[in-house]
Amino acid sequence: MNASDFQRKHEYLVGIDSDGCVFDSMELKHKECFIPAFIKHFRLQGVSKYAREAAEFVNLYSRSRGVNRFPGLVEQLDWLRRRPEVKARGVEIPRLEGLRRWIAAESKLGNPSLQKAVAATGDPDLSLTLQWSLAVNAAIAEMVSGVPPFPRVRDSLLRLADRADLFVVSATPGEALIAEWNEHELAPLVGAIYGQEFGTKKEMLSIANQYSTGRTLMIGDAPGDYQAAEANGCLFFPINPGREEASWRRLLDEGIDRFLSGAFAGEYQQRLLDEFFKLLPDRPPWPVEDA
Repeated sequence: MNASDFQRKHEYLVGIDSDGCVFDSMELKHKECFIPAFIKHFRLQGVSKYAREAAEFVNLYSRSRGVNRFPGLVEQLDWLRRRPEVKARGVEIPRLEGLRRWIAAESKLGNPSLQKAVAATGDPDLSLTLQWSLAVNAAIAEMVSGVPPFPRVRDSLLRLADRADLFVVSATPGEALIAEWNEHELAPLVGAIYGQEFGTKKEMLSIANQYSTGRTLMIGDAPGDYQAAEANGCLFFPINPGREEASWRRLLDEGIDRFLSGAFAGEYQQRLLDEFFKLLPDRPPWPVEDA
């Protein structure tokens, strides 16, 4: 499934993130796939402990949770460079200026666009980043399987599907998304699966303008999901990191009814957001020096 497959059939629209939201796969993917490739390709063996902590903070335990892999890569290198223990060891932390320029100019931050940029420019930063990204995908393909959706995900989607158009909104490569959603027989419940190749989550959610105010919802586990929802006038139901099972239970028990009955916006929405953002700090727990 892809963007061209999406067809409006109902009066309500629900976008759903995938990694860390529907599937308990974020910890597995980052700790076993992203981070080993990060340490290897950017030659961070001399500060591997700190590199791991920076990567986990950015991608799992901070306000940047769920960020696209390429801006996430830049951010974790920046936090690592500013850590006193890393400076003391004298290990060079790459700045990847070529990658920064590409991120600023490119809206579709995925491997296909990066491959074209490497072919067009020969930029060594982009080439190194592409090697890392392809290695991550290969590791995920080998490592990640048999990870079921969180309890109550299927029941929630089945209940929503009677009244709402559902589609996947994710920064994960589309090929991996399609494989995961098909593996667990969830793909038939959604109208389309949007991966990173289709642009930002904000762009993906722009189809919400086809629906009436208060009838669009984003379900996600990261601040970026909320920001994309807010930019498109969508309501937001957070799947709280570390409390995923309880979040899906709350969605099934009360959130869906509130959404479909028009009782979601306002006090209820704010209470959800307050709980969510308390769980995700914007600065790491270790000392940080100037860049």
